[in-house]
Amino acid sequence: MVSVACAEGLRPTSERVRETVFDWLTHLFGTLEGVDVLDMFAGSGAMGLEAASRGADHVDWLDIYRPGIAGIRQVLARLGADEHKKANVTDAFRFLQDAPRCYDLIFIDPPFGLDMQVKAARAALDALKDEGLLYVESPAELLRDQVLESLGVVRVRSGSAGAVRFELLAKAGSAMAAQARPSKEEKRSRK
Repeated sequence: MVSVACAEGLRPTSERVRETVFDWLTHLFGTLEGVDVLDMFAGSGAMGLEAASRGADHVDWLDIYRPGIAGIRQVLARLGADEHKKANVTDAFRFLQDAPRCYDLIFIDPPFGLDMQVKAARAALDALKDEGLLYVESPAELLRDQVLESLGVVRVRSGSAGAVRFELLAKAGSAMAAQARPSKEEKRSRK
C-alpha cells in the first residue's frame, strides 16, 4: 500500500486505471522484466512502484514535491529496493536535459491544472527508446490527432475512467506503433 501525501493537485492514478494500463503493458512488452521506467510527475509514485513490482530494471521517480518523494523513498527502503530504483526531488524537464539513460516506458501524469501533457510528451521523446511507450493521463480528452502527428507518435491504446483519459503512445513507424488498436470510443465514432 502506498501512502499519499496531501498536496494541491495530487491525484493518484486509480487502481482501475492502473490495472488496465498494466494489462496493456504486459500484452505489449510481454513482461516488464528488464524494462527501464521513468515516472515524470511521480506524485504518490504508484505507477513506478507498480512497474518495479512487476520486474522493471531501472525506475526513476521525479517530482518537485519533497514529501511525495520522501514517501516513495520510504516505500523503496521498506521493500529493500536496489540502487536501480531512485526517487529524485527534481524538475522533470530539467532531468530530461541530461537523462542518465533512455527509457522503455515513461509515465506522464502532471497535475491537470498545469496542462503540461503535450510539453511533457515532447520533452520525453528524446529519452524514449525507439520501441518504447509513453503513458499520458489527461483530464476530459485524449491528445488530439494533430498533436500526435506533430509529436511523431501513434496512439496504441486509450481508455477513460470518469473524467480521466489515458493513453499509450509509441513512436510512429516503430514495431510498437504497429500494435495500435482503436478504442471503443474510436470504433463508435466511425460508425
